[in-house]
Amino acid sequence: MRKIFLLLCALVCMVSAYAQNSLKVRVKDKQNNTALADATILVKGTNIILKSAADGTANLNNIPNGLQTILIRNVGFEEQKLMLTFPFTQNEAIEILMEPAEDELEEVIVSSTRTSRSIQNTPTRVETIELEEIDEKSNMRPANVSMILHESTGIAVQQTSATSANASIRIQGLDGRYTQLLKDGYASFGNFASGLSILEIPPLDLAQVEIIKGPSSTLFGAGAIAGVVNFISRVPREKADLNFILNQSNVGQTNIGAFSMQRGKKFGYSLLALANFQKAYDVDKDDFTELPKTNDFTIHPKVFIYPSERTMITIGNAFTKSDRTGGDIFVINKGINAEHQYFETNNSTRNTSTLDFSYKTAEKDLLKIKTSFNYFKRGISIPDYKFNGVNYNSYTDFSYLKTLKNQSLIFGGNLVYDKFSEQNQEPGLKKDFTTRTAGAYAQHTWDLSEKLKLESGLRADFVNYFNASYRQNEVFILPRVSALYKFDDQWSSRIGGGLGYKTPTLFTEQTETFQYQNLLPLNHVKAERSFGGTADVNYKTAISDDWMLSFNQMFFFTRINNSTILLQDNDGNFSFGNTREPVRSLGFETNAKLIFHEYFKLFAGYTFTDAKANYLPVIQTIRLLPKNKLNLALLYEKESNFKMGLEGYFTDRQYLYNNQQTNAFWEFGFMAEKVFGKISVFINAENFTDTRQSRYKSVVNGSHLNPTFDDIWTHTEGRTFNGGIKLKL
Repeated sequence: MRKIFLLLCALVCMVSAYAQNSLKVRVKDKQNNTALADATILVKGTNIILKSAADGTANLNNIPNGLQTILIRNVGFEEQKLMLTFPFTQNEAIEILMEPAEDELEEVIVSSTRTSRSIQNTPTRVETIELEEIDEKSNMRPANVSMILHESTGIAVQQTSATSANASIRIQGLDGRYTQLLKDGYASFGNFASGLSILEIPPLDLAQVEIIKGPSSTLFGAGAIAGVVNFISRVPREKADLNFILNQSNVGQTNIGAFSMQRGKKFGYSLLALANFQKAYDVDKDDFTELPKTNDFTIHPKVFIYPSERTMITIGNAFTKSDRTGGDIFVINKGINAEHQYFETNNSTRNTSTLDFSYKTAEKDLLKIKTSFNYFKRGISIPDYKFNGVNYNSYTDFSYLKTLKNQSLIFGGNLVYDKFSEQNQEPGLKKDFTTRTAGAYAQHTWDLSEKLKLESGLRADFVNYFNASYRQNEVFILPRVSALYKFDDQWSSRIGGGLGYKTPTLFTEQTETFQYQNLLPLNHVKAERSFGGTADVNYKTAISDDWMLSFNQMFFFTRINNSTILLQDNDGNFSFGNTREPVRSLGFETNAKLIFHEYFKLFAGYTFTDAKANYLPVIQTIRLLPKNKLNLALLYEKESNFKMGLEGYFTDRQYLYNNQQTNAFWEFGFMAEKVFGKISVFINAENFTDTRQSRYKSVVNGSHLNPTFDDIWTHTEGRTFNGGIKLKL
């Protein structure tokens, strides 16, 4: 009995010795040396687990003897690992410095506000679509950026032609002419040059897309009433980069593209080349194309010159040639006969030359001069009618950025010349139009504190526009102000507003639908003016060790005065005129993102838009606008290995131009990509439930000889399956 008692005492002593080890740690953010609360500290292989206190400390007790692995985790940071042998004699707390996760380290810098600040510290509300998402969406449509924008809340890609599949971009429910498209800050897609623009911007060379919703004319002048979409190109690095893509779809589309770039000590280059081929596609067997026969080619070389560490010169030239033929599929394949005669051809040539000069006068001060010249020629042909025109656009901008301790000042000016010339038309009916603009602007960004940041701007534009019928001079004074307030690390809010304007144009979504036929030249039409703003609230938090939630609620309002409307006379001719009745758009966007273990990501976005034109009789809702829209996406990804995504989109009922309402509809998509070293293979099923307009009602009316087409309000081509390979070197 005595021996048993002594044995039990020895065991108790051993257990006591086994469990008496303790460890104190203090967890900090390596970037700013601040304490991290709620970090998880655990001893691997045991049940010992604690959360750090508000001061970042944690005391672990009852740690077994021997070599132990201590893991420290926190959402948004890389996992840290300690290997310690116990008993451990250090009494002071061990300091653990947590490094932000790789995606957190890649700070998003936006350039559309001209200050090149991080998006977290920019008072103006800017949304970004980053390289990873661009790469994912380019798997779906390598030919153009339409899919990238289609799935963003508050943005709609509106198809304007049943046979040519042309499209425009709408923001906050407003017509596409109120959205300004930029490529690297160059406004080369205005007026007639806006035709086919969204179909001629490839995603392969893009680094990110920046979107400013709401009045932005103070930043970029005419046309930015609804907002700005700025496509930012990639710039070369010392390491050579080559990307190649080959894609094939079941609807007869083939895409072959390559992008290469590299920087040397004094010179660098980038080169984009892309060819797209589409067979004429008739999914509903009504003998008319949903997708036109298409041959597109784009080549865009750039040269980067670095004379010194402070100086950079960029010279580029983008050339795109596009030929599209839609209409009666028998005409396309076999030619015209007595029963089949309708066709629509769109032949376009676009060439944009750019020159960009940047010089750092000090570490954070920058002189920038940029200029571009854009040539766009387009010919449209249907039976018994042809429309041919050329648009010339030159753009020059010069600015100086002065950075003080907690302030940034920008002063600049620009000159814009835009001329449209119609060819092969009688002098009295020519739609020629010229616009000349001289503008000056100033912008002040002020970090009043870590919590409050303000940005204000003022632009003055002198605009002269004319044709053979009239000449008009107008002056626009355009103020803008934005504010960012950070309540704490989780909550922040932005509010901003300003004025905008849009010079007259004949080239809108409505006139595109009838190929500008019977459209009279502009006559005593004045510019449209607007005011509006946005306000939002942001929230970001870690729900647990494994879950992270971010949330954004944004409200918007825009009112357009002196708006231009399309009128039709008794002879069937169309013309534009101004109306005193305003157009207004108001609503809100809700976006939420839920991340689990950085592998699973759930995105949800809801848009409510109430946009009305007071000049419309009876039903004043803007046409082809869903009041409610829901975006859902679930993504699973293991970086550099595999990704898979499922998407669903709900679109509410819309009013057509004949005052009838459409059906509401859902559409779903699926994508997957597998990486094998430098090669990846992808597949995509877009709209696999086959939602299309012809399932509700025939899009084509009338006879084969003289067809008419309904307004386009959803997919016409139906389900699309595609797959391909990508090579990254």
